[in-house]
Amino acid sequence: MIEALTATGVTKIYGSGVGAVTAVNNVSFAIQPGEFVALVGPSGSGKTSMLAMLAGLLQPSNGHIAIAGQELSRMSERARTRFRGQSIGFSFQANNLVPYLTAQENVELMLRLNRKMNRQGRQRAVDLLTRLGLGDRLGNYPGQLSGGQQQRVAIARALIHEPSVVLADEPTASLDTERANQVVSTFAELIHEQQRAGVMVTHDLRMCKYVDRVIQMVDGKVSQILTDRREIAAMAKMHEVSAV
Repeated sequence: MIEALTATGVTKIYGSGVGAVTAVNNVSFAIQPGEFVALVGPSGSGKTSMLAMLAGLLQPSNGHIAIAGQELSRMSERARTRFRGQSIGFSFQANNLVPYLTAQENVELMLRLNRKMNRQGRQRAVDLLTRLGLGDRLGNYPGQLSGGQQQRVAIARALIHEPSVVLADEPTASLDTERANQVVSTFAELIHEQQRAGVMVTHDLRMCKYVDRVIQMVDGKVSQILTDRREIAAMAKMHEVSAV
């Protein structure tokens, strides 16, 4: 089986000379289709830079990133942009919803851009938004939605075109605890059902109970990888208790 995503010896250095800062330092991991992984760590740990490189938005200083066997660094900028649109789904903190499109139209936009818009795609958009609790908001514009509702539209948009890899940056940042649990659990279900590779950057370690693996970064390096579901559940439970 071809791994959905691989990072091999990935390093990112900003600046040069005495002012150079190593944000990501020789990071390697692989993610299988149908696997949902949390990338965690304190501010400044390098996880945001790592996510941007996985998305093909930022080039590594060293190392390689491949999605479905296709190495991003070997592509031209034009080819990489086209590949991102087809094979990578994004849900970042800045939702970047189009203000003059409805919730449903924002989700369908990815289908139109990939020339996949048809009756089945339109129904899939409705189904995704309904599963994310927005069945009664299909015709609302972003300005008529709360921050949390906009985040859920962005998650549906990230999944609609059936990408190989789905990346989410703090998908629960605008949500209360109940809605955060609903969104991440549904997100995990969809990744597993559709056999996508999912990577979620989060500060809310309570949400890790929905993932298959936790990769912790500290000072630009991978400090720990949790694969045992009992250990992951115990970590999430500890943070649920501390949040009370």
